[in-house]
Amino acid sequence: MSYTVAIVGRPNVGKSTFFNRLLEQRKAIVDDISGVTRDRQYGVADWNGKVFNLIDTGGFVPDSVDIFETEIRKQVKIAIDEANAIIFMVDVAVGITALDDAMADLLRRTSKPVYLVVNKVDNGERQLSATEFYSLGFDTIYPVSSISGTGTGEVLDAMTEVMEAQLDEEEKENELPAFAIMGQPNVGKSSLLNAMIGEERTIVSNIAGTTRDTIHTHYKLFQKEFILIDTAGLRKKEKEKDDLEFYSVIRAIRAMDEADVCLLVLDATNGVTSQDVNIFSLATRKGKGVVVLVNKWDLMEKETNTARDYEKTLKTKFAPFTDFPVLFISAKEKTRIFKVIELGLEVYESRGQKISTSKLNEVMLKAVEAYHAPVVRGHSVKIKYVTQLHTHIPSFAFFTNYPDDIKLPYRNYLENQLRTHFNFKGVPVRIFFRKK
Repeated sequence: MSYTVAIVGRPNVGKSTFFNRLLEQRKAIVDDISGVTRDRQYGVADWNGKVFNLIDTGGFVPDSVDIFETEIRKQVKIAIDEANAIIFMVDVAVGITALDDAMADLLRRTSKPVYLVVNKVDNGERQLSATEFYSLGFDTIYPVSSISGTGTGEVLDAMTEVMEAQLDEEEKENELPAFAIMGQPNVGKSSLLNAMIGEERTIVSNIAGTTRDTIHTHYKLFQKEFILIDTAGLRKKEKEKDDLEFYSVIRAIRAMDEADVCLLVLDATNGVTSQDVNIFSLATRKGKGVVVLVNKWDLMEKETNTARDYEKTLKTKFAPFTDFPVLFISAKEKTRIFKVIELGLEVYESRGQKISTSKLNEVMLKAVEAYHAPVVRGHSVKIKYVTQLHTHIPSFAFFTNYPDDIKLPYRNYLENQLRTHFNFKGVPVRIFFRKK
C-alpha cells in the first residue's frame, strides 16, 4: 500500500517550510532567497496514524532557460506523474502571478486530487485576500501558515480521507505476500531475482543503474507463492544527475510501500554504507519486515569467524533494531538462494501473527512483575493489561495508570520481552501506552 504526495508551486512560496512542518523536522533548507530548493527532498509523514510519502520539489518556472530551473521543471512534472495527490502552494502576500497561472494550467490537466494551499495567511486581512485564488479554477482553497502550522490540519484531514479510501480499495486486490528487493545500484538485485526464479527475467549488467523501473514477478514454485518486486537502486541524492534517476527513486520508495518484506541486498566487498543504513531505517520506519542479504560472498577472503564478525559489525551499524536475519549469499553462484525465500516467508508469517490476549497477558505481566517500571516523580507506575492492536504492523497497547511516565529504557525492555517469548525476528514492533 503506497500513497505519495508532491508539494509543487513557483519559487519562494514556502514549500520547504510546509514540507518541514508536515515531517515535524527541519530537513529541507529554508531561506528567503528564491530557488534554494534545487534538489528533491523525500520524507515519510504521519497524520493521525495515516502514513504517506512526501516529496518537496524545487520552484516551477515554465519557460526559463536556466540549467537548474530546466531540471527542476522536468522533476516537477515527474513528481506530478508519479504522485497520488498534489499540494499546489501559492503565496497570499504576493497574490496570483503568471508563474502560478502556468502551474495551475498544468495541474488542471491531471485527474489526481489537487489541494490548493494558500500560504502565509496569518491574519484576518490575509484570510480575505486568499479568496482571489479561487480564480485559478480549483473547487476549494486551504489557507495556512506554514511557519505557525495554522490550517495544516484541514489540508491533511481532507487529503488523508481520500487517501484512506484509495488504500482500502488497493488492499482488497492484493492477497499474496510481496517481497521487495532493495539496495544500492549494482549490488546484484537483478541477479538475485533471476537466480530465485531460474530465468533471465531482468537485464543484468555491471553498469550501475540498469534497472530504471520496478519489475513485478509472480513466483509459484515448490509449494511457495508470492510476488517479487525488483527495484531501481537507491543511491545518495547528490549522485542523482538526471530526471530518470529521480523517477527511479520515487518508484523504488513506492515499491517498498507495496511490500510486506524488504530483502535488503548489500555488496559484501563494500561493507555497510550510510545509504544501506538509510534504506534499512526507511523500511523499519514503514514497519516492513527485513531480511539482510550480504551478496558477492564468494568474492570475500574468509577465515574461521569472517561471517560472524561481519554480521556483528553490520548489526552495530543498523542499531538500535538488531533482531533481523542476515544471510550470506552469492546470486551469481546461486549460493543459499532458496534459503532467501524461506527466510522471507518466515518473516512474513511473523509479521502477520496474532497473539491471543490471554497468552499475551500471561507472558508479559510476568515480565512486568520481574522488573517493574521505575518510579517517576513519586508515582508508582503499574501496567495492568496488554493487548495486540488490529494493525498491519505488530502493535501492542499496554494499559497503565501513568502512560506518559514510561520512558524509552522500559519500553525497550518490554519490546525485548515480546521478542524473547514470541518470534518477531526481522519485524519492527510498535508499543503504545494507554491510560487505564
